[in-house]
Amino acid sequence: MPTLMQSIRREILPDTRSSRTHKFSIAGHEGYLTVGLFEDGRPGEIFIKMSKEGSTLSGLIQGFCRAFSLCLQHGLTVRDAVDRFRGMRFEPMGPTSNPEIPECSSILDYVARYLEHEFLK
Repeated sequence: MPTLMQSIRREILPDTRSSRTHKFSIAGHEGYLTVGLFEDGRPGEIFIKMSKEGSTLSGLIQGFCRAFSLCLQHGLTVRDAVDRFRGMRFEPMGPTSNPEIPECSSILDYVARYLEHEFLK
């Protein structure tokens, strides 16, 4: 009988894939969010590039992106991801450059709300 880990299959994105890149600013902290897409248009990976390269925040965000991407590729739905990360609260927080998301409580909150707005219509 296969174990739980053996029964879960990773869905791999194609070598050449579509993506959407979005520039954002949260309380003066600029960054770029890139969402890699499966062939059917579902998000399958995310990358966040913060303007302050080499900072602790940038490193932690890169680790989050890797884990988040693997979760999407192993079956976590965008709805479940949004529900888990929306509302997380830590700096930077505050006003954003996006009129659809005028304020956020963290970078992860912003990413969750952006994914919700763009992919869960």
